[in-house]
Amino acid sequence: MVLPLSEKIGHRAAIYIEDHSASIGIRSSDAIIAATAVENNLPLISGNGKHFKGIRELDFKLFTA
Repeated sequence: MVLPLSEKIGHRAAIYIEDHSASIGIRSSDAIIAATAVENNLPLISGNGKHFKGIRELDFKLFTA
C-alpha cells in the first residue's frame, strides 16, 4: 500500500519533530512514518521502538523475530 504525503501528515510530522527530537531522538523520516500511520488510523509495526515510544496517539507494535 502506498499512501500519499498530505499537508496534514506534514504538519503532524513537524509537531512530532518539535515535541520529540530532544527526548527520543526522532528524525524527520521517522516522524513522517509515524504521522502517516496516525493520520490514516493504521498501526505502525517496527523493530525500532526507540524512536516511536513517546508518541501517545500512535498505535505502535514492536516487531520481534
